[in-house]
Amino acid sequence: MNTKVLWSMIVGLIVLNFLTIAYFISNQGEKIKEVVSISNADVSSGENVAKIGDTQITRQEWLNELEVRYGKETLENMIDKQVIKQMAEKYNITISDDILEREVKMIKTMYNTLDNEEINDEQSFREQIESSLLLEELLTKDVVISEEELEKYYNDNKELYDIPKTYQLSHIVVPTKEEAEKVNKELKSGSSFTALAMEMSQDEFSANQGGVLGYMSEDIEYLPAEYFETAETLSENEWSDPIKVEGGYAIILLHETIDGVKYSYDEVKNQIRRQIAIEQMRGSISVQPFWDEVEVSWFYDEQQ
Repeated sequence: MNTKVLWSMIVGLIVLNFLTIAYFISNQGEKIKEVVSISNADVSSGENVAKIGDTQITRQEWLNELEVRYGKETLENMIDKQVIKQMAEKYNITISDDILEREVKMIKTMYNTLDNEEINDEQSFREQIESSLLLEELLTKDVVISEEELEKYYNDNKELYDIPKTYQLSHIVVPTKEEAEKVNKELKSGSSFTALAMEMSQDEFSANQGGVLGYMSEDIEYLPAEYFETAETLSENEWSDPIKVEGGYAIILLHETIDGVKYSYDEVKNQIRRQIAIEQMRGSISVQPFWDEVEVSWFYDEQQ
């Protein structure tokens, strides 16, 4: 494999890991805020939130456990977001809508294992990507890469900037046409595609995920060509009629379509600069170097 391509994949995985961790912690923070709100509002239940036989769990015990499990990570993530925001304002760094849209497309199409839970909240997903891009810009703002090196990187790795038409799909696979028609009927009556996939799909790998296949393009050889032909005829969030496939019948659900695009050198020039600069960095991508600059102090300092 081309060394530059390998490094680009590594950098991409680092960024995706940053996004996934941030997204997970963000979700945990939302859950904590939700349960705290519920516990504060539900005064009729007294101080106990659960009873197991003669044993009771108090609201305070419950909240203490949430803080121990998620408190530090959630607070650190909240601080990181504010540090990135303040540092970006200080250095007048912004991410344009075009750049953000391109990054969203590239992440979705390059890492087709992103599942629905990770990207269902599109706004939160985009905010995490924007935050990651701002951090990259901050970390590499003083790095200068020659035009010759930038152009060579682009010419050596044009395939990285050629996005094929991509479909985000789920499916349910059953042995017979009769079962497929039964699934279709239940969907029309309002049943959940996810629940039906978990209950009825014979594709064990995707059934456990509610039928989710992820973001797929026609160069994915293990999916039937009929999936892409059918997806082309569907609107987003529409499911298909039964499709004859090897071993049975399938119903596919189209979540999203991403049109193919080839990005020019000028469009991705600064992205390449960041990629090369990050390749040359030692250590992981982190907000920590900027904490002192914005004078962060937090609760956990007092415990050290």
